[in-house]
Amino acid sequence: MASSAVLARAAALRQEIERHNHAYYVLDAPTIPDAEYDRLFRELQALEAEHPEIVTSDSPTQRVGGRPLDAFPKVRHAVAMLSIRTETDTEASGARAFDARVRKELGLSDADPQVEYNAELKFDGLAVNLRYEGGVLVAAATRGDGETGEEVTQNVRTVHAIPLRLHTDAPPEVLEVRGEVFMRRDDFERYNAKQREAGKPTLVNPRNGAAGSIRQLDPKLAAQRPLSFFAYGLGEVLGWTHAPATHSATLDALEKLGVPVCPERRVCRGADELVAFHAEIAARRDTLPFDIDGVVYKVNRFDLQRELGFVTREPRWAVAHKYPAQEQLTVVEAIEVQVGRTGALTPVARLAPVFVGGVTVTNATLHNQDEIDRKDVRVGDTVIVRRAGDVIPEVVAVVIDRRPEPAPPRFDILQSYPACPECGSHVVRLEDEAAVRCTGGLYCPAQRKQALLHFAGRRAMDIEGLGDKLVDQLVDRGLVHTPADVYGLDLETLAGLDRMAEKSAANLLAAIDASKTTTLARFIFALGIRNVGEATAKDLARHFGSLDKLIAAKEDDLMAVRDVGPIVAQSIAQFFGEPHNLDVVRKLRDAGVNWAESAGVQQSAGILTGKTLVLTGTLPTLTREAAKDKIEAAGGKVAGSVSKKTDYVVAGVEAGSKLAKAQELGVAILDEAGLLALLEPHDAPGQRTLDF
Repeated sequence: MASSAVLARAAALRQEIERHNHAYYVLDAPTIPDAEYDRLFRELQALEAEHPEIVTSDSPTQRVGGRPLDAFPKVRHAVAMLSIRTETDTEASGARAFDARVRKELGLSDADPQVEYNAELKFDGLAVNLRYEGGVLVAAATRGDGETGEEVTQNVRTVHAIPLRLHTDAPPEVLEVRGEVFMRRDDFERYNAKQREAGKPTLVNPRNGAAGSIRQLDPKLAAQRPLSFFAYGLGEVLGWTHAPATHSATLDALEKLGVPVCPERRVCRGADELVAFHAEIAARRDTLPFDIDGVVYKVNRFDLQRELGFVTREPRWAVAHKYPAQEQLTVVEAIEVQVGRTGALTPVARLAPVFVGGVTVTNATLHNQDEIDRKDVRVGDTVIVRRAGDVIPEVVAVVIDRRPEPAPPRFDILQSYPACPECGSHVVRLEDEAAVRCTGGLYCPAQRKQALLHFAGRRAMDIEGLGDKLVDQLVDRGLVHTPADVYGLDLETLAGLDRMAEKSAANLLAAIDASKTTTLARFIFALGIRNVGEATAKDLARHFGSLDKLIAAKEDDLMAVRDVGPIVAQSIAQFFGEPHNLDVVRKLRDAGVNWAESAGVQQSAGILTGKTLVLTGTLPTLTREAAKDKIEAAGGKVAGSVSKKTDYVVAGVEAGSKLAKAQELGVAILDEAGLLALLEPHDAPGQRTLDF
């Protein structure tokens, strides 16, 4: 049982960390350095790990994401989460028409005072309902159909801007806060830049990024996305003493409770002030840090809202006043491709210049072949082009009525670009992918930096010191074209690079030289073959024993390897079928890169075949890698998280949440001795036989 001192310290840490979270994520005014924040967070983690019984649902440590879900449970809203009417007239007359309707419904004459409204922004994200009970966030749900939404509590907890506990000592019994989860433009661009550098999929736009993040079945993926939140209203409310009488006062009260509320809001009196707000925001729309598609007007007094009521499930007291879409018509003059760092060929429409979204646009992304086919974009077509803020312009749709006669042919990337425009390697499209890709991974200039960073990685050739900044210099100066060129670098060349003294250059040369002696599995992984991860590389090395056998293998031969299916086999065959890649492999061997080879062993059922194990904590004698190798050699699979499908958890010293999860699910737990006993052959003399 935790002592009172431990409880008090944990409570103090939680309060301090959340105060810093609010300052950083909501006020944009950090109060301490990152290192000090990390120290406080680690101290709280350590306390909770030592005393699991003190963990609370509103602890900052619970923001990292829980277990993956199979599906989102449905939840019925206590108060319907209805949408508001959209004013299709995007001019000033749209605001005047709304004011006129409100005055008519209230029975006001021209001699009566102006109606007071609260004007705010209409965010482009995902509407959510946050339920606080006793001041603690207990549930979150999407709008859904207004009556029933999806329960997304785990994912919403990962949004740092949303308080897990309201900032008050006297919270309402129940307070449902409604608002929008969204992604700022700068966060969207930074996230996509990191994804591109890592060779991972990017988000299409901030709105889809926000909605897709909250609807991730794995909360840990949601936690990796930079999301923000603004409140704009309430759902069910119970026991809120001195509750505000107006909408604007409610937003002010929410802000005092620590709930983020957009500062771009104003109390307006009458139609003229609504028109002025609409025009002012329109002029600043492109400079806002987030996307909006209009503004919202709400009658400010709640008693007048109740008097006005609803019509066809829409409130008479509110309206969304949209802005004209940032779209224009132009003509597609050509379709070309750009080769990305992962080898993906992205189609780009070359456009007749058109002024849209504040700039002259001449290019627009077409994303991939599926998008071209879905929108049926052809050279010569008149198209609608959209540009919002700093988002890359895109072709929204084709105006079929303006298509030339005879109709232009359909565009097909594989037909137009059978070879990569950057390196001449073959271009392919795998069955499960939208992207068309260049197969010259080791040779293609567009993929050069990505290929080098992967090749030098710790789990690949392990060339310590060959990182991003150095790779940028080596490639940009034309010193390295393929991984084989790394082994031709000399001390004078490296010492002449920025931030590279002679000692660091010598250390890097030593690391390069040491990497020449490796394993076949590491070398296969280092080649960066699409869909071939570290485990598959080990299986391929074990099965074939030599690189030449692997290179010569047909797709049917490859599918005889454990966990290698048609798509992986196709990727491997296409990679080694590209002469440019084979040339680089030959040069690597000529440079002295070597490994031990064997006759290979055909995969047979090991003692752990079909079993999934999870490693956690520090084992007495085995490193994590050594334990993983032993498990995989016995046919088992090592997973990163514990689930109902986990067969064993191998726990060492300082085993944390994975051990607790295994105990909760009733998963068998082994120590190192238990693992080694499990790996012993069935028929070893004097040893036990395990029944699975």
